[in-house]
Amino acid sequence: MTGPAERPAVDPTGRREERPGAGRGGERGGRPPAGRRTERPARGGGRYGGRAPRPAVDLPRYAAYEAVAAVHRDDAYANLVLPTILRDAGLTGRDAAFATELTYGTLRHLGTLDAILTAAAGRDVQRIDPPVRDALRLGAYQLLHTRVPAHAAVSSTVDLVRAVGPGATGFANAVLREVAGRDADAWVRQLAPPMESDPIGHLALAYSHPQWIVRAFAEALGGDLGETTRLLIEDNERPPVHLCARPGLADPVELADEVGGAPGAFSPYAVYLSGGAPGDLPALAQGRAHVQDEGSQLVANALATAPLDGPDGRWLDLCAGPGGKSGLLGALVAERGGRLTAVEVAEHRARLVSQATRDLPVTVLNTDGRAVGDHPKLPVDHFDRVLVDAPCTGLGALRRRPESRWRRQPSDLPPLTRLQRELLAAALRAVRPGGLVAYVTCSPHTVETHVTVTESARRAGVPVDFVDARPLLPAGMPGLGDGPTVQLWPHRHGTDAMFLAVLRRS
Repeated sequence: MTGPAERPAVDPTGRREERPGAGRGGERGGRPPAGRRTERPARGGGRYGGRAPRPAVDLPRYAAYEAVAAVHRDDAYANLVLPTILRDAGLTGRDAAFATELTYGTLRHLGTLDAILTAAAGRDVQRIDPPVRDALRLGAYQLLHTRVPAHAAVSSTVDLVRAVGPGATGFANAVLREVAGRDADAWVRQLAPPMESDPIGHLALAYSHPQWIVRAFAEALGGDLGETTRLLIEDNERPPVHLCARPGLADPVELADEVGGAPGAFSPYAVYLSGGAPGDLPALAQGRAHVQDEGSQLVANALATAPLDGPDGRWLDLCAGPGGKSGLLGALVAERGGRLTAVEVAEHRARLVSQATRDLPVTVLNTDGRAVGDHPKLPVDHFDRVLVDAPCTGLGALRRRPESRWRRQPSDLPPLTRLQRELLAAALRAVRPGGLVAYVTCSPHTVETHVTVTESARRAGVPVDFVDARPLLPAGMPGLGDGPTVQLWPHRHGTDAMFLAVLRRS
């Protein structure tokens, strides 16, 4: 079993075929640049200590380089830095789409690209000067995962190396020509351990995920390596943009027509955006919709629609930032004449929640969600419905933040799971008897999902029952398992890998 060579369509000149709606910084299609070039030196050259000459560099490739370098140099997130880079460079349309493809594709395939570059260079990739290393990664991605002609990929990358790593052009040319000597599948066959004797190691190199993440996915999928492979493949695809049409403020069918999209498959509020920059849509500026993965919509709606006896006007979002779920819950509780309290410990994220919930019956508290019983607006035994969208490793959203797979480590789990259990315990203190708590993570890791929620329920100090979450999701959704919890998957449902457990305080 080997990794497929992801090859976007191009015409014989090396220009990718147009795909609809390429947007700034968005991961949509598009064709590559029309050969725009810049005389600017690499912005990051000074940081690496090298003198930056001024040769001509292909501008979209240079923009991709700047984004990848910022990710590795500054621990930046591509989805945050790339739009600014594209705007500053004046790149739009096909040029922006090509730069975006190079950036995200390189970050997704980084592990495999580094293994190949190590073999081609005859030295560990970590020993290569950082700016040259990032340029080589971009070049190797073009050679192995696009149909940009090899000569164009090599020459443009050598030009880039000349700008960011003076003196390394001969080395870069030799390494890239070695890379071009085999396709992606052949490199995997050469470098990956055999599937028969080391399936985790093979899948990790073939599909560019750290081994510990592959192992965690396989465990969550019951050891099914075939399904694990399908998940890894999906993780390396460009995710679509999902919008949430806010209940009472926008109709999803009308919104889909307005934005040129399509209604979602499962969420009653979802709209699939066909392309473009979602931030430019009037519906978002007017507060009628927001960007939100369909899986996030489903778990929030599950809490809102679960049967509940007694009062139903006091809702709590205990970990509200950046505000997507609060926006949906605020619109839903408004229809019932109630109010949502949204709690966020980080000040800048609390501001985002306030912006996302403006004109909705939402009170935003900039405090720690564990302060239930200590904060005057977080009394015990008070709320009817409580959402705990707990901080987690984010392994369920690696399609959207590919750099996260290389930053997260197994050592991140203990402090995160401790925090998750403390927040869930606080939620169970906050909810009234008979009320509901939804525990949600954007991770399928069993330690963050089943282990955390089971241990927290056992140690809650109040009587707690699990509610079967499956009937709370749309009828006909496939692959929801045996219950009572639900795990969504990119390869099954087209959503982020959201986990949902619903608890009722008896």
